[in-house]
Amino acid sequence: MRFSVGRLGMAMCTIAAVVVAGCGSSSSSSSSSSSSGASTTASTPTTAAVASVVALVPASVKSKGTYTVAADASYAPNEFVASDGHTVQGMDADLAQALGAAMGLKVSVVNATFDSIIPGLAAGKYDMGASSFTDTKAREKTVDFVTYFSAGTSFYTKAQGGVSVNTLADLCGHTVAVEKGTTQQTDATAQSAKCKSAGKGGVTVLVFPDQNGANLALQSGRAQVVMADSPVADYAVKQSNGTFKLVGQTYGTAPYGLALPKGNGMAPAVLAAVKALMADGTYKAILTKWGIEPGAITNPQINGATS
Repeated sequence: MRFSVGRLGMAMCTIAAVVVAGCGSSSSSSSSSSSSGASTTASTPTTAAVASVVALVPASVKSKGTYTVAADASYAPNEFVASDGHTVQGMDADLAQALGAAMGLKVSVVNATFDSIIPGLAAGKYDMGASSFTDTKAREKTVDFVTYFSAGTSFYTKAQGGVSVNTLADLCGHTVAVEKGTTQQTDATAQSAKCKSAGKGGVTVLVFPDQNGANLALQSGRAQVVMADSPVADYAVKQSNGTFKLVGQTYGTAPYGLALPKGNGMAPAVLAAVKALMADGTYKAILTKWGIEPGAITNPQINGATS
């Protein structure tokens, strides 16, 4: 799961584009883009302001006007670029809009590379990161998290002629594609060292700036296996028209967290907003819309890392 290619031609869309975020470019710009080229969603809240939640939002945040939420839009169905080439959509985008509505805030979801989001929070560029972040104790030293989902890591290969992988130990001697800054990169790299120490072939780890690149590496034959968060792997396989298949056992289940600048006072408000969406059915409706309701949790927490 997430721990820390250019636009496809239309000819690719019939085969692999659905697994690369709807043939949209995560770097496309639009008239609503920021100066950094990030793309934003329209403000489409799915719930009403909740007075008890609004009261928890610090005045400094209320005065901002727009609450900026960053997501790496290459991780469908959690966050990806719509067919218009710039709108960020997906579970995290919908959730961010609904949370903003509950807190009485206007939300702008911007597209950013995954490994730039936490530094961007620290620098004041973003107000929240909603991008399939795994809540870890290491990360809690830098940002605060509010947990809202549960996911593990899954493997997928080509449906025809794919390698046999059941666990991390089976990666020895194979080429694996992962997104930069993710737990998958960490796990695959660590497994390579284990393979070598056991006298087996190491793991060739291909690291890409976004999940689109990892999927294309598998499609083109550069990689034999892709590792990704379980809902993302499931979605990629379902949307591949039989090109990919899930293999092996999902492992490492852990909470996702909404990332917030450390100690800025927003964690209690976001936690209350998550609980409000759970209570009124909005949370379940969003997960159901994107087919990932098995990852639902019932007890969100502030800084609820398990490791």
